[in-house]
Amino acid sequence: MGLLDLCNKYFNTTNLYEILGISEKSTEKEVKKAYHKLSLKVHPDRVEENEKLEATEKFKVLGSIHAILTDENKRAVYDETKSVDDDDYNEIAERDWMVYWRLLFKKITLEDIKAYEKEYAGSQQEREDLKQAYMTGKGNMDYIVDHVQFARTENEPRIREVLNEMIEKGEIPSYRAFTHEPAKKRQRRIAKENREAKEAEDEKNKIGIGSEPNSLELMIRQKQEVRGQQVDSFFENLAAKYGNKKTKTTKRKAATKTGTESKTKRKK
Repeated sequence: MGLLDLCNKYFNTTNLYEILGISEKSTEKEVKKAYHKLSLKVHPDRVEENEKLEATEKFKVLGSIHAILTDENKRAVYDETKSVDDDDYNEIAERDWMVYWRLLFKKITLEDIKAYEKEYAGSQQEREDLKQAYMTGKGNMDYIVDHVQFARTENEPRIREVLNEMIEKGEIPSYRAFTHEPAKKRQRRIAKENREAKEAEDEKNKIGIGSEPNSLELMIRQKQEVRGQQVDSFFENLAAKYGNKKTKTTKRKAATKTGTESKTKRKK
């Protein structure tokens, strides 16, 4: 069975771009990001045992799609004919797709997250995220810290300063929930954060991981059923920034909290 037949079988379309959810004008970086996001959902190591067989086949198909769309000549042929040379596909299909995937996406470490946080704090992206969370939550700080990356209570004074500046400039309305938040509400938020940090530390100790390079990956895997879908975007950003190096990527779905130093929030 050829690649396009397999595409139709597993993804109900023969359009390679449609499968990845991108346009024909997408850059190689955008192709890689889309491949990463979709391949995580069908990675054989991330599905239930009864789903592994089909997931493996889908994983191979996605790898083939990425290989074609990141090869200038093969992509040009596909764009012009909307077909794939079976000989080319058979050659590509012989690859070890697990190795291929690991070489494309490196493991995200605690150091990567710290570097990302340092760059994110005070950035235009953080400002836009704060603005969106503020508007959606109508000034509710509980909502804001739950939906903005790294919005720990220790960062609240800086976050409030940014939002107050937006209010003064008329970029956002002045919500009473923000300007007159009761002290007890903030205390409850701090208590909740401390409780979650302790739970994360207890779980880390329970499953026997420390500070070695794969600790973050293991912790994320333990939490993947708990976290919300917003965390996907957080790891996509990290993968896009650090993904040119070798080794395996971290699992999606959960930003770990290793004490108060490394804890991240749901995307927020």
